[in-house]
Amino acid sequence: MTFQQFAFNNVMRNKSLYIAYFLSIAFAVMVFFIYGVFAFHPGLAAREIGDVAQIGLLVAQMLIYIFSFFFVLFSMSTFIKSRSREFGLLVMLGITNRQLRWLIFIENMVIGFGATVAGVTSGLVLVKLLLLTAESLIGMNGELSFYMPYRALGLTFAAFILLFLCISLFTVLFFRGLRPIDLIKGSSRPKPEPRASIWLSIISLILIGSGYSVSLTAEGLEVVYALPPVTAAVVVGTYLLFTQISVYTIRLLKHNRKLMWRRTNLLFFADLAYRMKDNANTFFLVTVLSTVAFSAIGALVGFKTILTESIERPFAFEYVSHVGNSPERTEIVIKAIERSLRAEKIKFTKMYAEFQSYKQAGDGKPVMILKESEYNALAAVEKGTTLQLGVSEAAVIQPKNVLAGREPPKEQQLIVDGHGKPMQIIQVADLSIPGYDKYYVMDDGSFAELPEPLSTDYYYVFKVDDLASTEAIGQQLYSEIGQSGNDRFFPLAFEIKKLLQSYNAVMFVGLFIGVIFFISSGSFLYLRLYMDISEDKAKYNSIMKLGLTKSELSKIVTRQMAVLFFLPIIIALIHGTVALIALQRMFYFTLFRESVIVLSAFAIIQVVYFIIIRSSYLRQLLLEKDE
Repeated sequence: MTFQQFAFNNVMRNKSLYIAYFLSIAFAVMVFFIYGVFAFHPGLAAREIGDVAQIGLLVAQMLIYIFSFFFVLFSMSTFIKSRSREFGLLVMLGITNRQLRWLIFIENMVIGFGATVAGVTSGLVLVKLLLLTAESLIGMNGELSFYMPYRALGLTFAAFILLFLCISLFTVLFFRGLRPIDLIKGSSRPKPEPRASIWLSIISLILIGSGYSVSLTAEGLEVVYALPPVTAAVVVGTYLLFTQISVYTIRLLKHNRKLMWRRTNLLFFADLAYRMKDNANTFFLVTVLSTVAFSAIGALVGFKTILTESIERPFAFEYVSHVGNSPERTEIVIKAIERSLRAEKIKFTKMYAEFQSYKQAGDGKPVMILKESEYNALAAVEKGTTLQLGVSEAAVIQPKNVLAGREPPKEQQLIVDGHGKPMQIIQVADLSIPGYDKYYVMDDGSFAELPEPLSTDYYYVFKVDDLASTEAIGQQLYSEIGQSGNDRFFPLAFEIKKLLQSYNAVMFVGLFIGVIFFISSGSFLYLRLYMDISEDKAKYNSIMKLGLTKSELSKIVTRQMAVLFFLPIIIALIHGTVALIALQRMFYFTLFRESVIVLSAFAIIQVVYFIIIRSSYLRQLLLEKDE
């Protein structure tokens, strides 16, 4: 057997230890490759959103690559520490330090090359389906056909082979200065009893509690200003939670004799305290990664709802003719809209209103005013709330800006320059009209008393029952009519399509990044669990000789694994929930449904992952006993 075969057989013998790490890296390679396929796709480059999407895809590849580097580095250091006894025996049997480093280098490259090939192969298998899915998601029917992605293949292989080469060269430095006795002892040295500070535990609760309090009470732009200090406080508090509070809580429980002497609780809590202390850094890392995944994906899904609702209007087509626009152009545009709707046999309701421009008395700020009867006619078509204004009464129409995160300011009265008569503002409404962030409505009598306006905008709307049927017409009219400085045409269905195309491209990029973070966080737990598998086998086999049954062992291990797996996820779910609530308060917009969907999906995935890992771990743990 050659030295290279020996290294390869070492990898195969430790496949249960390497499998989660191998699959996680293969998944990262697959996503990196798929992003490359999309980034270099000729059909995407030809689209209006192509530049934005390609930049987003390339940035996503960079983030995945950077994350993969640190994930591989952490994983390889974990594996090397878990196999230190094996390496110590090899040194005692005569292997030189140079040969040992060469062995580790070959093993790393074998795993890296295998994961790269597996990831690229999986990507090639799935890419056709994903191209079809992206066509539907982004709205590019038939434009993302399959092609042979040579550039993506070359970039993926070059990037990840280089990554594993660098990591392999770096990891051999772990063995410099170590004696054989240090390698053989490994992690079997006696561990001191886990200790925790009550004061650090209290500080942890204060930091997390204050971070939550600020997040749940801040509104609008206050959320943005509070984000850095709140994030820092919660991150530090989370670290202390795992290093101090968890250990301190177990110590308190161990003083409860009734609880500790019940069935196998003594064994369960005694071992759990050490596991919590040893795995505190891993739990902290998993919690942070999972919180980022929850918050990012929840925010992406929520933003889609916010953006869609911010552009929604009650009318299929809107056309505004400003001062300076010729009556002939206005007539041509209106007739073109009517002709297109009739050609497609789409029933419509046409309405018209005039926005008159004046200056406010005192500060001279321009205001747009609409009379009550015209506003109510528009609102009635929308099936919205109509106004009932008395003499000398007005209403301010200023929709809440969900993107800027602000509520309309409260106003008491309106005084038009040259009119002099104060109009009491008694109502606030939100009939959104493109181009008018704010306008006023007066009762018809007071409106008739106004002086000559500075200018008049002519506003035409077309209401239809089936908005989706106007998408193609809107696109055609948009290209024919165009835009000028004196008028504005707004085809709602087409504008929503353009917005969703751009946003879905961004969401497609962000979704997989969040999934990678979540899968990798589960892999960290898996790696830490299997790092101590040899010691756990010896420990539990010794206890089973004293009378512990397989059923009791299964219950102890399941309870410990449940704590180890779900405690970081539960903390991350709570952090993610608070973050999404803060996002709601920032935009004055409810994201309850989106938050529940995202967080529930991640919770279900984690439960399935736990069931699979538990079954595999118990099988490995009982293997030696069965033999």
